[in-house]
Amino acid sequence: MSLKILPDLGDLAEGLGVTGIVGIILIPVLLPVISGVGRPIAKAIVKSGIAFYENNKGTIGELRENWEDIIAEAKAEVGEERMKSAEPADT
Repeated sequence: MSLKILPDLGDLAEGLGVTGIVGIILIPVLLPVISGVGRPIAKAIVKSGIAFYENNKGTIGELRENWEDIIAEAKAEVGEERMKSAEPADT
């Protein structure tokens, strides 16, 4: 019994199909094109996000404070409910 390091090419071609094989062949050609176009787009998105954050720091801070207040109130209510359920019932 021998150890198979590489798959049988027939099995590989059958598993991938024509589109998979064409995709593997075109990856080295398309990857530089995609990265050349994608990098400026990603950079523009990041710049827009930074500008949005800088322009809305006050609003974002207020939103965070409100969210923290809501969480604190919910935790307090859960604590009250636990205390009420732990009290002995009057009979």
